[in-house]
Amino acid sequence: MPRTVDVDPRMSLLDLLRERLGLIGAKKGCDHGQCGACTVLIDGRRANACLALAVAVDGREITTVEGLATGEELHPLQSAFMEHDAFQCGYCTPGQLCSAAGMLGEPGPSAVTDDLLVDPDLTPEEISERMSGNLCRCGAYVNIVRAIEEVAP
Repeated sequence: MPRTVDVDPRMSLLDLLRERLGLIGAKKGCDHGQCGACTVLIDGRRANACLALAVAVDGREITTVEGLATGEELHPLQSAFMEHDAFQCGYCTPGQLCSAAGMLGEPGPSAVTDDLLVDPDLTPEEISERMSGNLCRCGAYVNIVRAIEEVAP
């Protein structure tokens, strides 16, 4: 749903979401774009909300973890995360989910792709590489990859 908010030009997208709009799914982990806890989708592409200025996303579609589900129906990634126990403390989970949703829509090779001329299968190695910008202090990576692998095309 489109929203109009007057903001200080120095305010980050993360602070706007959390402090002004009450969307607290995206977390402030490092506030330096290094952990991925604040990952949201901007026009369907992954972005660290702590690094984006709120004024820079004027008119663009922002999707947070709160917007992944359709009504009462969970997004397939949310269901897979629950099924595979892909979280422990849960702090990184919103960022992991948004990053995974964006990653699934981003074709092309990664740093671990053997043949750079083809769109690779999303193997556990490919998924791990593509999700490497999202840290999990609890070490739930194996189950996160399994959950994403279940949903991947």
